[in-house]
Amino acid sequence: MILDKFDIEETHYEVLNVKEDADYEEIRASYRSAALSLHPDKLLKTFDTTSSNQTTTDRFLKVQKAWEILSDSSSRLFYDKELQSSRRDVMAAEVAEDLTLQDMSAEDADEVLELFYQCRCGDYFSLDSSELLKMGYSLLRDGRSISISNGDTLPGSVILPCGSCSLKARLVLNMDNNH
Repeated sequence: MILDKFDIEETHYEVLNVKEDADYEEIRASYRSAALSLHPDKLLKTFDTTSSNQTTTDRFLKVQKAWEILSDSSSRLFYDKELQSSRRDVMAAEVAEDLTLQDMSAEDADEVLELFYQCRCGDYFSLDSSELLKMGYSLLRDGRSISISNGDTLPGSVILPCGSCSLKARLVLNMDNNH
């Protein structure tokens, strides 16, 4: 799930920076690290602006909430079911078309590789390699060839909204369809 661009909220797993199949010890270690770095008592009091302090407080509260849910096996199970259900709802949303990696145009932008596909309205569906990396996929360019992989080599998909209109496209991430 990607923040801001797709109006999808950050998952508790993303808040704690762990994979969804992380065990209790991984979740606990990540929580402790995040809580220590964000805890108001541990932060140095500087002349930061109120909005900066509020952002840190908000982040700390998100970390606390994520820990509450993911540290308890029954609440985590319930959360995982809700998360899967919301993903199915997103996937069931009206999609203008299905795309593969071969359909996308690629462009190097600083340290990321951006993928584009033109929408009927003239604007673009787009995604970059850093967004895919957050989902566990690596996007590589070797000359004119683009490839995608993940540790599990399982196919997946991403819903891409158009930059201007309400249309959406589904980019199917199939390891066999690299180009």
